[in-house]
Amino acid sequence: MGAQWKAKGKAQAADARGKLFGKLAKEIMVAARGGADPAGNSKLRLVLEQARKVSMPKDTLERAIKKGAGIGSDAASFEHVVYEGFAPHQVAVMVECLTDNVKRTAPEMRVLFRKGQLGTSGSVAWDFDHVGMIEAEPASAGADAEMAAIEAGAQDLEPGEEEGQTLFWTEPTDLDAVSRALPEHGFTVLSAKLGYRPKNPVDPASLSAEALEEVEAFLAAIDANDDVQNVYAALG
Repeated sequence: MGAQWKAKGKAQAADARGKLFGKLAKEIMVAARGGADPAGNSKLRLVLEQARKVSMPKDTLERAIKKGAGIGSDAASFEHVVYEGFAPHQVAVMVECLTDNVKRTAPEMRVLFRKGQLGTSGSVAWDFDHVGMIEAEPASAGADAEMAAIEAGAQDLEPGEEEGQTLFWTEPTDLDAVSRALPEHGFTVLSAKLGYRPKNPVDPASLSAEALEEVEAFLAAIDANDDVQNVYAALG
């Protein structure tokens, strides 16, 4: 859970899929600012690989590239904003947003943080490491995750969200190189991106069932906001 908070049992699969496509389209637009050709834009290449793996429609994908790169009359501009603070019971939270209107997003975040505490820039960032996160699964039964991590240059690893998957941690600058190297060592990369890893996560077992439910409800409400891309919570 320290990797990235993910809501459990999201309403409808179709809704969740639609939201995922929307988030990926925004990420593609932002990445495409650095050039519409993925061969010369590693950030765009990583997002496109993730989009293809979840079968994002090709026309949606290409439209997002053109919008972000400013090709044609339908150019779009999104700003990356991070909000920091605490969920109920002093669980530190980092919220990444991509928005075309900060004047809309900021007050919405203030409202959502009322049940917790919205902090200033840097108020909880010190308690997180900015890292590369690669979700991968073995391409063959004999693939050794620890050996692959060493050979590919990952800093650390842990079991992934789904059974059989592994989450590889990297330095931010090594994300692209490690994601390219892992397939050579028997692993298929499912997603690769930059994110936040808590240094001192709260053990969920230390919270009562009611307290944990309050934290989960708080995080789910934030995650449901259209401008929110990722939610990282300091839960172990």
